[in-house]
Amino acid sequence: MVDNSEFDDIPGTTVFTAQRSHEGFHLNQFCMSLKSAANRERFKSDERTYLDEWPMTEAQKQAVLERDYNAMISLGGNIYFLAKIFATDGQSFQSAAAKMAGMSVDDYAAMMLHGGRSPDGVRSKTEDR
Repeated sequence: MVDNSEFDDIPGTTVFTAQRSHEGFHLNQFCMSLKSAANRERFKSDERTYLDEWPMTEAQKQAVLERDYNAMISLGGNIYFLAKIFATDGQSFQSAAAKMAGMSVDDYAAMMLHGGRSPDGVRSKTEDR
């Protein structure tokens, strides 16, 4: 497996690498299962039982149960697959992104309409620039 640790130096960013894709395979497959209305209903009726049908790590399952999208991403989840979870919950992509950014939906929308986050500030966890 390739070491992708050089990407871990980017503050506030998790790069979806081949290694993370491998780690998150079952998490992402679970997410894709939610394309089916029957699977969404099964998941919503008993989330833990449905999650236990998937060979995910306990940390991945807990992140899903807690709807901790940042943790899911760090555990190999791909945002486009994770979208199936927040769609199942009736959330928009924007509301989930706002939650991930620790902002209200309105504040997040205003930030994005004004060009997104500023590129100024810390650019590396190891360098102060």
